[in-house]
Amino acid sequence: MHFDVTQVLANARDADTDDLLDRVTAYRAGLEPEAVEIIEMELHRRSVTAEQILAHSRQFADCLRAGDGTVLMCSQCRKPAVAERWGWHWLWGRVPVFPRHFRYCQKHGAATS
Repeated sequence: MHFDVTQVLANARDADTDDLLDRVTAYRAGLEPEAVEIIEMELHRRSVTAEQILAHSRQFADCLRAGDGTVLMCSQCRKPAVAERWGWHWLWGRVPVFPRHFRYCQKHGAATS
C-alpha cells in the first residue's frame, strides 16, 4: 500500500488530541515510521509534551494484544480494548446470526457489565 504523506498530514490535523495520543502510544507498532513522525510533530504543534505522551502510554499496559504485539481496538470505538466477551452478531439489528468475540475499551466494557 502506498504511503500518502499529504493524506496522513491532513488526517493528523483533523484528529483530536486524544486520538493522536492513542495512535502514537498504543497503536504505534502498527504505524509507518513516517506517520509516527507526523503525529508527533502535530502533537508538538499542539503543545503536548513528551511527559504527557509518556503518561498517556502508561494507561495501556493491560490492553489486549494480537499475536504480533499490536494493541487491539474496541469493537465500538477507536480506543484500545481491555476486555473481550462473547456476544451475538446481529443481522439488521434484529436477528442473532452467530456468536462471536467482542472487544471493549474501559468505557464500553463498563457499559456492558
